[in-house]
Amino acid sequence: MSWLESVVYYTSLPIGTPVSILLSRNPQTDYLTHLKYKSDYLKKPIPKKGLEYIFKKMLELEAPILAFNPYGGKMAEISSSAKPFPHRKGNICKIQYSANWDQDGVEAAKHYVDLVRKLHHYMAPFVSKSPREAFWNYRDLDLGINRNGADSYTQGAAYGVKYFKGNFDRLVKVKSDVDPGNFFRNEQSIPLLPSLGK
Repeated sequence: MSWLESVVYYTSLPIGTPVSILLSRNPQTDYLTHLKYKSDYLKKPIPKKGLEYIFKKMLELEAPILAFNPYGGKMAEISSSAKPFPHRKGNICKIQYSANWDQDGVEAAKHYVDLVRKLHHYMAPFVSKSPREAFWNYRDLDLGINRNGADSYTQGAAYGVKYFKGNFDRLVKVKSDVDPGNFFRNEQSIPLLPSLGK
């Protein structure tokens, strides 16, 4: 199947569903009402004792999902500074922590978000450090929020270095050159250089 067909399949839609369904702004599945994602990068293999610890914690928590996305190959041949995405050579895999739930309400949300946070916390001994890296496409507001004010650069660096490592300052410069008025912004957007912050 094509990559787009695999996206449709991964969304739990029947094989043969037209790929044009991906253009719909309405959810096509009932089970993804609410979700929380976090991420990490694995630099060294997890020892057997570590895997036993992780399995035990997964059984205790029950609900969160732990997925390992392998890295390497051609991706590792590209320099971490060649593109904004820096997580290349030296990464065994990306780790994804997630929970999906269909119950509405603050209590349900708090329960599932806390489970994902606990699992993420349990994995700290095994993943990247200084900084503990993260995958930008799983925007994780736990890493920091930018209020787009006078402290925009400092607030942005809290999550930006985890997402972009050494490329963060280069992205800040590009953002400052291309969008000096900070029109395109959100709670985790690339900030402006401190002298341009508004």
